[in-house]
Amino acid sequence: MENQVQYVKPEYPLSETTGRIIASAQEVHRELGPGFEEVIYQRALALELHARNLDFSCEVWIDVHYKGREIGKKRIDFLIEGVMVEIKAKDHIDEIAVIQTLSYLRASGFEVGLLLNFGAKSLEIKRLIHTKAE
Repeated sequence: MENQVQYVKPEYPLSETTGRIIASAQEVHRELGPGFEEVIYQRALALELHARNLDFSCEVWIDVHYKGREIGKKRIDFLIEGVMVEIKAKDHIDEIAVIQTLSYLRASGFEVGLLLNFGAKSLEIKRLIHTKAE
């Protein structure tokens, strides 16, 4: 809440929501620091989101479509008030993680995604936007 304002930018879709999510993730990283497995950060983030009254679901299954047909399902880490969130616990966010998260975002049909990496010295954040083709 106190740091949330620095992450809110009117030009970003769902900026207030992503700002609250990022502030929650920052609090988790401040408390735990790097070095834990992804599941530890996932559990801590769920507690922090709940404490901040954010509506969320963990480990949500999304449908994957190809040319209008469902061909499978994929599990995403969080769905938080319309924002898809993937978390990592690596030494840095690599290109593969970004591409993977963008693919999940496209497949889910959601417009906004966050990729949060708790494994680095400082929390790494990537905001991702998927605009549907007209």
